[in-house]
Amino acid sequence: MAEIDRAAVKQYWENAEATVLGPYMMDGFGFPVGAGNFRFRAETRIVRRLVANIRHKDKVLDLGSGVGYWAEEFAGNFSKVVAVEGSAKLFRALAERCAPYANVEPILGNVMAFEPGGSYSLVFSGGLLMYLNESDVIELLRRLAPRLGPDGIILCRESTVRGETVKRDGEYSVIYRSVPEYAQIFKRCGLVLHSVERNEPYVLMQMGCELIKTWKSFVPERFQALWMMGRLTYWSLRLGNPWINRIPQALGIPFPRLENHFFVLGAGPMASG
Repeated sequence: MAEIDRAAVKQYWENAEATVLGPYMMDGFGFPVGAGNFRFRAETRIVRRLVANIRHKDKVLDLGSGVGYWAEEFAGNFSKVVAVEGSAKLFRALAERCAPYANVEPILGNVMAFEPGGSYSLVFSGGLLMYLNESDVIELLRRLAPRLGPDGIILCRESTVRGETVKRDGEYSVIYRSVPEYAQIFKRCGLVLHSVERNEPYVLMQMGCELIKTWKSFVPERFQALWMMGRLTYWSLRLGNPWINRIPQALGIPFPRLENHFFVLGAGPMASG
């Protein structure tokens, strides 16, 4: 079974750039900052729709908060946000971003050691599970499930692969699982998988990342002109959105190699909204 190098994960995120591009893994491709902002705004519309039917008077637990964009988003829509981040560098950006919001409680700490108190209408995990071993994922979700309030949900946004699990070692240690594999893990936790939705903004930007990676692999560094190619790729994708996302699927081409999905989980059948 694939195992995560915890020390490598910690080191990577301690050195990550505290920008909108850094946590999205979009640094080094020549993309403008607007690319990260576009993706976050588009994902925000999806998340707002997915959480529309839960109680907004209750608390949110944001695990792996990064630089705080999601904590800030939730602060404007829920009564209380507990935001947990393990990287000291990203935590400083999180605390600064959320300082104007009295209802945000930033916590610096490992999510596996964090003991949630009270109940939550929403537990949000935005790209956390892929940095955990399967046993850790199960332990974490089993600990969170009893903390869900009435009609509460766990919303996970995770990068995925179409086939067998892919593990990457070295400086960037990560485990990419398939949608069926995540479904099995959630079932083992006693959670109900209410819905799965492909994260189209992620897929669009991932197309750009993989195209630029290909460009960098064939073109000598001094001729890559990433400042130009990154912007050209980004705006070409934006102009082709949303139709360009559908072309690989229509042709049966597994591109991009990485996808991303939203998983809506509950402790039992969701009440009708």
